[in-house]
Amino acid sequence: MRPIRIRSLPHLQKTKGKGGLVLLSRQTHRAKARASSQDWTNLGGDSLNPQELFVVLPLPPSINHQYATVNGRRVLSSTGRHYKSAVGKHLSSLLHQSPHRADFFEGLGTQALSLSIRFYFKTALRRDLDGGLKIAQDAICQAISLNDNRITEIHLHKDADPTRPRMECTLSLQPLPVTQPKTTRRRLTAVPTPQS
Repeated sequence: MRPIRIRSLPHLQKTKGKGGLVLLSRQTHRAKARASSQDWTNLGGDSLNPQELFVVLPLPPSINHQYATVNGRRVLSSTGRHYKSAVGKHLSSLLHQSPHRADFFEGLGTQALSLSIRFYFKTALRRDLDGGLKIAQDAICQAISLNDNRITEIHLHKDADPTRPRMECTLSLQPLPVTQPKTTRRRLTAVPTPQS
């Protein structure tokens, strides 16, 4: 049997595992297209010095759009992968243009790291504060080939900016904490007797 294309219903989507078609409304189709394309224009303000990387990025996808279930496993969705890839390209271009690149990467190998993220949502109650933390941290660390377990301190902030929603990230080099030498404890072999 040959499939028939119905021109009056252009927004059909195959349902997974059901073998049928679902009609999407125009609003749903536009919302999906809007969610998949991030606004990278008019962000600005990126900088790199030997002790700090500051970058302004679009808001990451919401936690509901970051992951998908495939064969019973939670995996990063295509929207999440696209976001991480775009962050990687953005950071790569910033790093290649900066004269402080070598000094910053030298410090990455020897110092502890602090990550500060300030989210600017359209409204203060729009999204959870911690919903974008993991994907933002992974995207930044992956872009500079850094294991995210090197980050010892995280600061999260949430503000409202209805005209320009964005995320401002600061990755700072911190001095390594000074560790005190371990003191040896004397092992008691018997219970001490109280002295009167």
